[in-house]
Amino acid sequence: MTTTTPTIAWTIDAPAAVRTTRDDVRAVPAALRSEWIKLTSLRANKVILGLTAAVGAVIAAGLAMTNTDPSVTASELFIYPLPLVAMLAAVAGILMFTSESQHGTLAVMLAARPARWVLVVAKVVTAATVGAALAVAGMVAGFGGAAAGGVELGSGSHLASRAAWALGYIVMAALIGLGVGMIVRHTAGAITGLLMWSFVAESLFAPMLPDGVRHALPFSAGYRLLDAGPSFEPPVVIAHQLARPQYALIFGCYALVSLAVGTLLLYRRDSN
Repeated sequence: MTTTTPTIAWTIDAPAAVRTTRDDVRAVPAALRSEWIKLTSLRANKVILGLTAAVGAVIAAGLAMTNTDPSVTASELFIYPLPLVAMLAAVAGILMFTSESQHGTLAVMLAARPARWVLVVAKVVTAATVGAALAVAGMVAGFGGAAAGGVELGSGSHLASRAAWALGYIVMAALIGLGVGMIVRHTAGAITGLLMWSFVAESLFAPMLPDGVRHALPFSAGYRLLDAGPSFEPPVVIAHQLARPQYALIFGCYALVSLAVGTLLLYRRDSN
């Protein structure tokens, strides 16, 4: 005699067994706390912060002490170290993702919090915060170093305007670093590629490109957010420059695209 096992429909009586979008939204603050704990626990982040302040102070002080132009003030010299600060912010953004991917903690984190967009939101907010902190540290140290070097303080209105644009520049650099880290997933490869592109590729190949293409180079566009004087020549010379809001849009698009591609790959790749 043949017996059959009755089919039992799968039902879920406990609402807690189903993860909803509202639950994912509620998980964002916890994800942010987790990112903050990791951020403040890693020694590398403290080293980057200290290095940022040291770079800003030493470079600005050195330029102030060797300056022969009495019209140059601390409100201008403090932005000179910021391209290096932007690179440090990009490196910090890279490490936020690649360190977890390479050490295997990414898989554990995604197992505990399956909604990957929550992780992306938490890391984007944290990277922007890190960029802002490094920007403030670099600018304060640069202004203090320039003042200690013996130049006049300069206009407060120019200082505020330059600081605002510089803040956006460094925050977007940190977000680009995060996006590159999400794409590459390897610390050495991501940092090497970003530095080679910024300091080598754009400088070597830009003179061979038409002006229309030069406008779209990422770090050349980001550099032009700094309100530098004529003595602070950019690495890529463009005959007819755009307005700073246009360069901000170009640089911001690079940050957005890198994060979008990194997020797409986070969803499509294996968590390991």
